[in-house]
Formats: sequence, C-alpha cells, structure tokens
Amino acid sequence: MSGLFNQIAGLLWGLPIIFLILGVSVYYTVIMKFPQFTQLKEMFRLLKERGESEEGLSPFQSFIFTAARTIGVGNIAGMAMGIYFGGPGAIFWLWVLALFGSSIAILEGTLGQTYKQVIHNEYKSGPANYMAKGFKSKRLGKGFAIAYSLITAISLTFLMSGVQAFYIVQGLHDAFNLPVIILAIAFTLLLGIVIFGGLKRIGHTSQKLSPIAGLVYVTLSLIVIVVNYQKMPEVISLIFQSAFGQQAVFGAVVASALQWGIRRGVHANEIGIGTSAITSATAQVSHPAQQGLLGGLSVYIGTLFVCTTTTFMILVTDSYNVIHPNGTLIHQGVPGLQAGNPFVAHAIQSVIPIPNIGNVIVALAILIFAFVALTAYYLYAESSLAYIVGDHPKVFVGLKCCFLVSIFVGTMVVSDVIWAMADIGYGLMAWTNVIAILFVGHQGVRIVKDYTDQRAQGIKKPSFVPKSLGLEPHKGIWDQEAD
Repeated sequence: MSGLFNQIAGLLWGLPIIFLILGVSVYYTVIMKFPQFTQLKEMFRLLKERGESEEGLSPFQSFIFTAARTIGVGNIAGMAMGIYFGGPGAIFWLWVLALFGSSIAILEGTLGQTYKQVIHNEYKSGPANYMAKGFKSKRLGKGFAIAYSLITAISLTFLMSGVQAFYIVQGLHDAFNLPVIILAIAFTLLLGIVIFGGLKRIGHTSQKLSPIAGLVYVTLSLIVIVVNYQKMPEVISLIFQSAFGQQAVFGAVVASALQWGIRRGVHANEIGIGTSAITSATAQVSHPAQQGLLGGLSVYIGTLFVCTTTTFMILVTDSYNVIHPNGTLIHQGVPGLQAGNPFVAHAIQSVIPIPNIGNVIVALAILIFAFVALTAYYLYAESSLAYIVGDHPKVFVGLKCCFLVSIFVGTMVVSDVIWAMADIGYGLMAWTNVIAILFVGHQGVRIVKDYTDQRAQGIKKPSFVPKSLGLEPHKGIWDQEAD
C-alpha cells in the first residue's frame, strides 16, 4: 500500500506540475507588475482594517486565519522531510515559490471574495465559485468547479488531514510518553468541539492561538541560530550551491531539491491549491482586492518566519540526513535519526541542554499550528461541499463526523503512507486549480488594478462595482457590502 501511494504521489508531483506552478506564478507576477512587492505597504495598512459582521470575519481575523492555515506540520516536519529528500537546496526553491507564488494567492483571494455567497449565515466561496462564474465557457467552468469541489472535499477529509493529526499525536507521545490511543481520542474530541462551533469559533481560535505560538517558536529558532551564528555564511552558501548542483555531495539530488522544494512549499504555504480563496472569502471588506492582497502577505508569514527559521536551525546544527534517490544516505549528520520532527527536536536539544526539551517544544508548536491548520482544512472541505449541495446543515454534520473519524484514523497510520496520501490530495487540487487560474486569473488582475488605481487617485476606501468590470458575482452580496 505504501509503495502504491508513493508512486501516485510521485506521478502527480513530477516536473510538469513544478514548472506549471512556477510558470503561472511568474506570469501573473509580471502581468500585475509585481504587486507582492509594490503593494507591500498597502498590505500592512490593510491589517488595521476592522469590520466583523454577522456573516463574516474582520479583514484582520480573516488574515490571521489565512496566515495560520499556512503554518502547520509542513513548516516544521515538512521542511525536515524536504531536506531529507532534496538536500539543503530545497529551501531555495521554496523561497522562489513564495516570492512569485504569492501572486497566485493574491488572485485566489481576490476572486474568492468577488464570487462569495452567504450559506448557513456565513460567507462561503472558493475556487469552485470563480471557476463556475469566471470561465467564458460556462459548461467548462461548471465541470472544473464540480471536479475541484469533489477533489477538495475528499482530499481534505480523507487524505490530507491525517498528516497533521499524526504529527500532533506522535509529537505529544514522544514528548510526554502518553499512550497514543488516549491522545488520539482526546485530540479528536477537542477538535470536534471547535469545528462544531462554526466559522466564528474557528476564526477566534486562530486569532488567539497562532500569533503567540508563532512568536514563541520563531524566538526559540532564532536562539538556536544565533548561538551558531558563525556557521550561517557556510549554511547560506551550502543552500545556493546545493540548489544549483555546485556542491559535490548534493550534486546528485539537484533535481530533487527543485521538486521537493516546490512540493513541500505547496504543502507549507498552500500556493496554487486554491485554499487561500476559501479563507479570504470569510472577511467583510469593501473591495475584493483588499483580502486578496492580505492573502499574498500571508504567504510570507509561513515561509520567512517558520519554514526558513526551521531550515536554518536544522542546517546550522547539522541535525539532518540526506538520502539519494537510489536509497543510500549521502549525508549523515544524525545517523539513525528518523526524518521529520526528530531533526528539529535534535537541533533545539543541541543548544538548550534540558532533558527532552527539544521534543516538548516541537510537540507543543505542532499541536497549536496543526490544530489551527485542521480547523482551516475543515472549513475548506465544508465550503467545497457547500458548492455542490448548497445550504444543507444535516450534510455538514455528516461531513464533520467523517472529518473527525479520519482525524482519529490518521493518528494510527504509518508516517510515509500519511505523507504520500497528503501529497496526492495536494497534487490533485493543484493540477485542477492552477489550470483554472490560467483561464480566470485575468479577471483577478482587473479587480486588483481597479483597487490600486483608486488608491493611487487618493480614494481612502475604494468601492467595488462589478458591472463596471464586466463581472457578475452572486446577487446582493456586493450591494450589501457597499451599504
């Protein structure tokens, strides 16, 4: 079973999808004139916006939720796995993906806001909405929308959620030596309380937990890096040499560095799979591009503050192994240590010599990060299913139950199987959504330009008039926003 899952994941994450994601990212970056850089000041200004409503979160709450969903197992254990399979150069390609891929996040968030609707008294939207409404061929758009919704609901519920749950429970087990079955039951019940509470509870939970946990984790990572500061020039040189095959030891995995850097980057930042459209749509804003720009900013949070510090921490302490595609180890910094959490825990332990402190810190960080990520996963699955079934509360109750059962089962699955399952889910979503963005992305470009033009004219609160841009969102939504 493990071999089959890994083969499917390998096919989905071959060079075609890598070049597709990078190509689309660069294309829209150029077309929009590099908004992830030129609009950075505006992004930070928008963080001050308020405006929570009965149907939606405030822009800041939605941003925190959107940013929080980019921080999870992929940023910690995922980076360790990326180094294990792709060498130190994997982080370079993750940086490239974040810098250019944030343009996709801006478009996803903008289009998600544009085509949002109210379902069960909450704002709901996502790629299915902009696929169905944005394609010139309505039949083709409908086909993409239904396919994406089914893929996403199934992937998030049965394929992708398990890896987060697995590492939460495994981390707590390693740190505190508690029985896995007890941890699995307790965690599943706790998650159930939150997701049965609805969008507001999910958003408020994210807003309270994520910033504190992120600050503590990054601070500890920086301590490890600062203690080993004299190794940083060597590590940075190693990253670039490994990325381009200039380092003798890692020359054999240069292609793997590219593939695993993008593969783990998508897992860590969710670039290209469409989920930023779902979280961005939850906000109450006066113009769709506002939350789109904040979606682009959220990409930097996970990449620069968590993925990068995690990678530097592992590399400066030599707390990693690297495997050749043929199965032999070409670097053994920590012989016998399993890839994943143990690399990060070893890095922390090497600087803070308190017994078991590395396992404890990693376990608590992943507990909070992955817990918030899982609440986002459920929101994604519900929003995708809502596109197909509409406002049917009983269906959503059934989805919640399936999601929680999948979480519980995921804690018991072997790690390599759980990663392969997650990669299959991410791959299917990326293929569908990125191809769709090629068809509908130019609508998002016009909407972002409309917003930036109004701001350039000195308009403090730009308004959104869909008809002036030739768009037809769901009736009543933007009339309501204007009021």
